[in-house]
Amino acid sequence: MDVSTPLQSDNTQKQKSLSPIRLMRGAICLAVFLSTACMFLVYFAPVVALFLRLLSRHYCRKATSTIFGFWLALWPFLFEVINGTKVVLYGDDVPDNERVLLIANHRTEVDWMYLWDIALRKGSLGCIKYILKSSLMKLPLFGWGFHVLEFIPVERKWEIDERVMRRNLSTFRNPQDPLWLAVFPEGTDFTEAKCKKSRAYAAEVGLPVLKNVLLPKTRGFCVCLQTLRGSLNAVYDMTIAYKHQCPTFLDNVFGLGPSEVHIHVRRIPIDEIVVSDEGATAWLMDKFKLKDHLLSDFIANGCFPEPRVQEQLSAFKCSMNFLLVISLTAIFAYLTFYSFWSKVYVALSCIYLASVTYLRVQPEHDLGSLISMFVGKKHSTE
Repeated sequence: MDVSTPLQSDNTQKQKSLSPIRLMRGAICLAVFLSTACMFLVYFAPVVALFLRLLSRHYCRKATSTIFGFWLALWPFLFEVINGTKVVLYGDDVPDNERVLLIANHRTEVDWMYLWDIALRKGSLGCIKYILKSSLMKLPLFGWGFHVLEFIPVERKWEIDERVMRRNLSTFRNPQDPLWLAVFPEGTDFTEAKCKKSRAYAAEVGLPVLKNVLLPKTRGFCVCLQTLRGSLNAVYDMTIAYKHQCPTFLDNVFGLGPSEVHIHVRRIPIDEIVVSDEGATAWLMDKFKLKDHLLSDFIANGCFPEPRVQEQLSAFKCSMNFLLVISLTAIFAYLTFYSFWSKVYVALSCIYLASVTYLRVQPEHDLGSLISMFVGKKHSTE
């Protein structure tokens, strides 16, 4: 491990070109990710997300976190080992095994994927959840994965979203369940056009005029705090910046960028955040003012302040994880093609996954709570 040194801003580096080799490599990466996702979902999801959940919601989440954490680890492997993207961390180190609410700025469509690089380092990769727009749940295959991983979809209509968020978040109150809940309070990715509108609105209503982030939407953040406060350890305030361009999903797939991802982390114990909605709103606004200053520093200096000791991913462990996922996928593919009963299982699994994702169905109670409810009702009638 080494301490990161300040990096001079250099936006003159040319973007890598999409050569035939990169095109072929990207196509192979997409094929690998899609095939492994498909096999993991159709073979594991009914077992862990349905049958095990009926026995115990807690052990269901532990199993889901472990099994699908193997698949999610393919992405940091792609970013850091295959593409050679450098992840540079700043600010506070964070303990392992904490339950946290994570807030971050939203520079591009793939910010949320780089949070996996930090979660993998902390052994929390499989328990990261996102609040995301509901249209993403309709993505082929990946929408199934978002449902199994219990991501929380929102319509961006508060009269609908408040009820949905409170209902879903209430299932995560058990402090024994692993949880990294990620929220992007800006609600959309940053563009200059959106920033101009945000600045104009801020000036009109007397809010801070921010240059590098959009004004945060505070109501969803406040609901998360209200619902989960008693079971959280801290809030992680993360600020993300890129060199030498903000990447897209296809940039990641084809290895075109970014060359570096810089993430500043500030850990705030949950008890330090004001309980009231007004206090939490002011707190969040203040944190986005700080993000704006941090990003201005990054633009000027090429780095954030407070560099810390860098924990590099182990190429060996990532490679072993890759081989495990590929081996399981090969076994499942063989069973699918050569076993009649496996074909039946896969067909039923696809029907189940498509149905529960479309209807947004999660078993509300495990068997233990159902028995308790039944016994309680029986005693109340006697």
